[in-house]
Amino acid sequence: MTPIDVAQPANPSNREVPPDQGDPSLTDAEAVAKALNVNPATGLSDDEAWRRLEQFGRNELASGPTTPKWKKFLQQFQDPLVYLLLAATLISLVAWFIERANARPGTEGGEALPFDAIVIVLILMVNAVLGYLQEAKAEQAVDALAKMTAPQTSVLRGGKVSRIDTAEVVPGDILVLGEGDSVSADGRLFAAASLRIAEASLTGESVPVGKKPATLEQAKALGDRTNMVFNGTAVTQGTGRAIITGTGMDTQVGKIAEMLSHTNDEATPLQKEMNRVSKILGIAVVIIAVVVLIALATVEGFHDIHDVIDSLLLAVSLAVAAVPEGLATILTVVLALGVQRMAQHHAIVKKLSSVETLGSASVICSDKTGTLTRNEMTVERVVTPSGEVQITGTGYAPQGRMVAQDGSDDIDAELAHEVFTTLAAGSLANDGDLRQSGSGGSGGSSHGGSHGTWEAVGDPTEVSLIVAARKVKAMSRFSNFERVAEIPFTSERKRMAVIAKDNADSGKLTVFAKGAPDVLLGYCTHIAVGNAVRRLTDGDRETILDTVERLSSQAYRTLGQAYRPLETQSLADVPGVRSNAAGQVTDIAEQSETIETGLVWAGMVGIIDPPRTEVRASVTEAHRAGIRTVMITGDHPLTASRIASDLSIIEAGETGDTAGKALTGDQLDEFPDDTALDKATSEVSVYARVAPEHKLKIVESLQRQGNIVAMTGDGVNDAPAVKSADIGVAMGITGTEVTKESANMILADDNFSTIVSAVREGRGIFDNIRKFLRYLLSSNVGEVFTVFGGVMFAGFLGITQPGTAGVTVPLLATQLLWINLLTDAAPALAMGVDKSSEDMMARPPRKVTDRVIDAPMWGDIIFIGIIMAAVTLIGMDMHLAGGLFTDRSVSALGHEAQMVEARTMGFTILVFAQMFNALASRSHSQSAFKGLFANKWLWGAIAISALLQLVVIYVPFLNAAFGTTPLEPLDWLECIGLALFVLVASELRKVVLRLRDRSLAR
Repeated sequence: MTPIDVAQPANPSNREVPPDQGDPSLTDAEAVAKALNVNPATGLSDDEAWRRLEQFGRNELASGPTTPKWKKFLQQFQDPLVYLLLAATLISLVAWFIERANARPGTEGGEALPFDAIVIVLILMVNAVLGYLQEAKAEQAVDALAKMTAPQTSVLRGGKVSRIDTAEVVPGDILVLGEGDSVSADGRLFAAASLRIAEASLTGESVPVGKKPATLEQAKALGDRTNMVFNGTAVTQGTGRAIITGTGMDTQVGKIAEMLSHTNDEATPLQKEMNRVSKILGIAVVIIAVVVLIALATVEGFHDIHDVIDSLLLAVSLAVAAVPEGLATILTVVLALGVQRMAQHHAIVKKLSSVETLGSASVICSDKTGTLTRNEMTVERVVTPSGEVQITGTGYAPQGRMVAQDGSDDIDAELAHEVFTTLAAGSLANDGDLRQSGSGGSGGSSHGGSHGTWEAVGDPTEVSLIVAARKVKAMSRFSNFERVAEIPFTSERKRMAVIAKDNADSGKLTVFAKGAPDVLLGYCTHIAVGNAVRRLTDGDRETILDTVERLSSQAYRTLGQAYRPLETQSLADVPGVRSNAAGQVTDIAEQSETIETGLVWAGMVGIIDPPRTEVRASVTEAHRAGIRTVMITGDHPLTASRIASDLSIIEAGETGDTAGKALTGDQLDEFPDDTALDKATSEVSVYARVAPEHKLKIVESLQRQGNIVAMTGDGVNDAPAVKSADIGVAMGITGTEVTKESANMILADDNFSTIVSAVREGRGIFDNIRKFLRYLLSSNVGEVFTVFGGVMFAGFLGITQPGTAGVTVPLLATQLLWINLLTDAAPALAMGVDKSSEDMMARPPRKVTDRVIDAPMWGDIIFIGIIMAAVTLIGMDMHLAGGLFTDRSVSALGHEAQMVEARTMGFTILVFAQMFNALASRSHSQSAFKGLFANKWLWGAIAISALLQLVVIYVPFLNAAFGTTPLEPLDWLECIGLALFVLVASELRKVVLRLRDRSLAR
């Protein structure tokens, strides 16, 4: 066996691929076995299997290279504002070295250590550690969700069936399949008996697919390759054996996983906006610093090295003033708190920045099967010769009842008898079972329990008949029947039958059959009406077929039920049945035409995978919030449209060229260009029979229209679109590992309603982010204007250093750091947990083109910044000789003492101005006095900030570190009075804004 020498990107150890067998579905099974050098009768030997495991690698999907912890930590520094602070740190170090090397005579040569640089670096490290720990915590939650025992697979090796770890399956292994097994790799069937496989996770088709080993005549779509089995699917009925043709990344699942590596991770809107703000602040600071330094150099000139040092320190002060050092930490903490709240509601967010994006979603694209629906086939309609009834209740729990079409309990006795007979026939001609986990319940129970979870064993369609029969207690009248033989279902026959003996009637035999109504009807000669049986007329046949068409148009899957009393205790006595010499019938399946003739038509059922009961309300709430819900599924268009209508995704009976109709994948391929596709996706909300590449097309089309798209899904087929969407949401219970890996968020309860809760949480977080951004940035702009104004108008304000021609900064870098990191941080954090507004889910979603910090907010920021700088500089001026508003009492102090006192005043005014700003920043136009005490955390934060300011002013060793001095009581009155003007000015501006808005509204 000579493998193709191709190294797989997922395997660094030169993993080889199996020999090329062409398309195995078009190749005879014997030829496939020969190409893989395996005998289907005995399988591989253990030694050969281990050799191939070394050669081809483990049967696992490749995961991307793990990012080292050190690299994740360094990623926390990838921000323009961090670069600006690092530059400020470098400048501060250079200035410190120069100052130490060129100390003026009689001085100590400046600070013993570069405290400014040390403080900035420490703060950056704290921010990085906090961000790293919070993201690691979110990743651990995801890992905990994914932990499970290693799956096992049955294979034929050395002539014996063995159970091995799924990861050890190799190309050429003979896969042994039975009911309930998961298919662990792709393979070519060579033997099958009534084999049906659920491929919803791969193709989106909710109905299990019948499988047979016959070679296909031409290439077909994945869902129609009936002689192939695929990794990640599950056996619902029958048995089979297959030759493994591909493992790991060489499977269809692996190909989809490979597609994920070609999709790019997009930055979230919040990340983009914060990067933009960082660049704006950085560029603004550089421009201001350059302008100030050029102006100083032109007007006054640099006379010695100390003037250069002062200029460098000015640049550091400007950088520190402009950068909200606590912003990254506060943003991380607020998002982390949001992540924790979401986790309590079963939504696990993998990336902190994804929280806000979900709140901005304008379109939620969702898979149907298992996400919008329960993925539990349910009998809803039973149609018999005397009429039609509805069966209430959804899912596998046998809880429900039979009601008339109008919902009443008024059901004719004859109709009820016919319903019992129909459901009993379907339950007896059945290979499924219903079990209750955690309670010891099993398929033999005839009543619904209140404990444990009901689980389907076998084909979900068959189990739905058992559930319906239990709901109406139909089996209580047929519990005396015992199965003695079976004629299995095949895709060619489209029906199955069982022969059961009636232990209450001398063991007489009865045939019970079910199947496609049009097929089964062809074997019926009589019809049961009430307690009587009469000949089946042409009119009866026409009525039955019309009913089939009507139910099919309503997206129901129809199954007919029939029976035939054989009036004998032995199959050998049935006319026309062949028996062997011993009088036994051993080939009953080959005599189906004889057994299944002369059947009595009982009725038919309408089966559907019902919507989740809570989803309709969630879709309605999403619509109210301006969020469009789009269904994307591989199921039939009629089924998709019916479910979408039931959930209010589209309106029942919608008309028009495209609106309200389901588009198929083939129709999407027919659009000539992106313009035509975009027009269709802007109008159509239901897509059926789509492949993974179609899902990508739809998501990308919606994104081109300016939408923020959330894509939910559970199957492998959803993964590429989930990753390409702005926010990918995977199901935690039914979701495949590929989809979970590609998603930004995982729903631990697989509940669509959790998405709406996450949207609500995301919107609240975004509102709060805007609040503290308004607060922090207006405070930082106020600091920049204070430093800029203090330097440019130093001569008017008296901010000078006697005996030098250099510049004197109004506030020290350490004072600005204190404000940004300590006194600002607590109020900003408190604003991050502010209560959400009542109209939050009544507002339309934020457009992708909308800025987090828009023009009105910039207006708030600049206005408050100017007021804040003005009152700070006025307060400083009052304590400096030679200023505009100088207090005469300061003349008795030396200039150095005046400068320390003035800086303390400016420092304190700025701190308290920012506290009043915290109250004002909770809204752009609403008065700060409305809901003034609603946020107790904010008042606690203001108290903490005030206490910290008292500490830095009155603790002696902090006086030296921060250049402060204790203030007198009258000084405090000046500080609070000037700082209060920020709140007064903000309130006056809001009055003007409200008057303007009212005028425009008229």
